[in-house]
Amino acid sequence: QVRLVESGGGSVQAGGSLRLSCAASGRTYSRDSTGWFRQAPGKEREFVAAINWSGGSTHYSDSVKGRFTISRDANKPTVYLQMNSLKADDTAIYYCAAGGVVIYTQVERYRYWGQGTQVTVSS
Repeated sequence: QVRLVESGGGSVQAGGSLRLSCAASGRTYSRDSTGWFRQAPGKEREFVAAINWSGGSTHYSDSVKGRFTISRDANKPTVYLQMNSLKADDTAIYYCAAGGVVIYTQVERYRYWGQGTQVTVSS
């Protein structure tokens, strides 16, 4: 079993920045890809960004490309999401998820999920 814990959420004004962290524990698979998703009230959970096990490959949704950066700590099982130039539309609960070796954008491809962290951006 893999346990994922997100942290770093909070409230920020539009144009501000936040950095989310996703710490993995338990029976972690060193070759798992990790994704960030978000879900706003009344909307479906959507893909934000993902990174492969080595950190050498990343993928972003069009809505965050150029503003968000996903990275992985080489020394510990933690993945980060640096969010800059935040907009009100970025307000949502952000979840990290771990899946297989390949980067996926689909929710159903990820086996393990964290509990989520709230990000609120005020305009």
